[in-house]
Amino acid sequence: MQTLPFITVVIPMRNEARHIGACLDSVLAQDYPPERMEVLVVDGRSDDRSREVVEEYARRDSRVRLLDNPRQIVPSALNTAIRAARGEIVARVDGHTSFAADYLREGVAALERSGADNVGGPMVARGGGAIGDAVEMATSSPFGIGAYFHYGTEDRFVDTVYLGMWPRRVFERVGLFDEELVRNQDDEFNYRLRKLGGRIFLTPRMRSSYQNRQGLRALARQFYQYGVWKVRVCQKHPRQMSWRHFVPPAFVLALLLTGPLLLLLPALGRLGVVALLAYAGLIAAASVHAAVKKGAGRSKRWLPAVFTIIHVGWGLGFVVGLIRFRRRWFEPEPTPPKVENRQGWGPLGTPGGEL
Repeated sequence: MQTLPFITVVIPMRNEARHIGACLDSVLAQDYPPERMEVLVVDGRSDDRSREVVEEYARRDSRVRLLDNPRQIVPSALNTAIRAARGEIVARVDGHTSFAADYLREGVAALERSGADNVGGPMVARGGGAIGDAVEMATSSPFGIGAYFHYGTEDRFVDTVYLGMWPRRVFERVGLFDEELVRNQDDEFNYRLRKLGGRIFLTPRMRSSYQNRQGLRALARQFYQYGVWKVRVCQKHPRQMSWRHFVPPAFVLALLLTGPLLLLLPALGRLGVVALLAYAGLIAAASVHAAVKKGAGRSKRWLPAVFTIIHVGWGLGFVVGLIRFRRRWFEPEPTPPKVENRQGWGPLGTPGGEL
C-alpha cells in the first residue's frame, strides 16, 4: 500500500480508572504513523477517575478525544464513536486491554492479505491472584469456552473474533451495533456481517492481552449476562442457533430436576445422576489438563469451581432469558441504522468497495 489508511481507534469505557491509562499507553505507542490515526474514548458516565485520566491524555496528545455515552452500554458507545470516526478503518479496543506495538499495523496487513471484512486476534487473558489465574486458564481452554478466538493459534476464517477491525464501509452496508443488546452485541453484528456475505479473519499476529475477572462473583455475573442476552441474539437470528447453545441450559435443568425426578420418576432421576457424575469427571479431567499445560500453582484448586461457574452461569442465564423474552420469538426486528456513505472509501481506502 502506497498510503496507509487512516485508523479510528474506538474505546468504550465505564469506570476503567485502573486500566485505561495502560490501554491508552499501548495504543499511543503503536508503530503506526501517528498522523494516520485518532483515538475516540467513549465514556458511559463513569463515577471514578476514568474521565480525568482520559482528559489528561487528551491535553497531552491531540489524537485523543473524549466522547459521552449517556446510555452507558457498550453498543451505544461503539455507535457513537463510529458515527464520529474520521477513519477509513475502525478498530475496537477495550479499556482493560493492552496491545503489542504492531497491533494496528498487523490488523491493516490482515485486512489486505485476507480480503476479510473484519479481522482480530486471539483473546489472551491476563490473570492475577489464585482465582484470576484460574479464570485465565479456564477461559483459554476449549472446554471452558468453545469459541476458537479464545485459544486459536493459526490464521483462519472464523465466525467471530475478539474486538475487531473493520473497513468503515462495512457499517455503511451492515448497519451499526444493536443497542438493545447489553451483551453479545459483537456476536449479533458478526452474524449479520456473515449473512450478507462478509468474512471474518483471525490472526495471532494481532497480539493483545486483557485483564480477566478476578473474583468468582464477578465471573458468575459476566457469564450469566452472556446467557441471558444470547437468547435475544437467537431470537433475532434463529439460524445462528446451534446444538451447543443448549448444552449449558440442559445441564442447569438437569441440576434442578434430578432431585425431584429421583422421588417422582426414579429411572429418569438415575439418568440425571449419571449425567452429573459424567460432567464432574469432565471437569476433573479438564482441570488437570489446564493445570499441567499452564504449570498452575495455587490456582489449580480453583479450576473446578471456575469451569462450573462459567457453564452454570451461562446456562442459568440462558434459561432465565428464555423466560424473560418468551413473548418475543415472532416479533419483527427493526434493522439497525447505518452510517453515512462516504463515496470513495472502500476497503483500505480504495474506491467503491463492496461487501
